[in-house]
Amino acid sequence: MNSEMYAEVDTALKKFRPFLVRDGGDYELVEVTPDGIVKIRLLGACETCPSSDMTLKMGIELTLSEKVMGFKEVVQVF
Repeated sequence: MNSEMYAEVDTALKKFRPFLVRDGGDYELVEVTPDGIVKIRLLGACETCPSSDMTLKMGIELTLSEKVMGFKEVVQVF
C-alpha cells in the first residue's frame, strides 16, 4: 500500500463525508492499492441506497480524481 496516497485519499474523502452523513450514510476506506484503486465500503443508508453507484462514481470518484494524483478508480466492497 502506498501510505502517501492513502493519506491523500483519506483527506479528500473526509471532505466528502458530511454529504453522506447528512443522508444517514457513511463509508469505510478499506484499501488503496499501489495501482490507484480505492476500495470503499458504504455504510448506513448508503448500503442499500439505489443511488449508491451514482454516489461512488459521480461523487467520490470525481472528488478523488480532482484531488489525488495517481488515482484511477473507486470500487465498492461488501
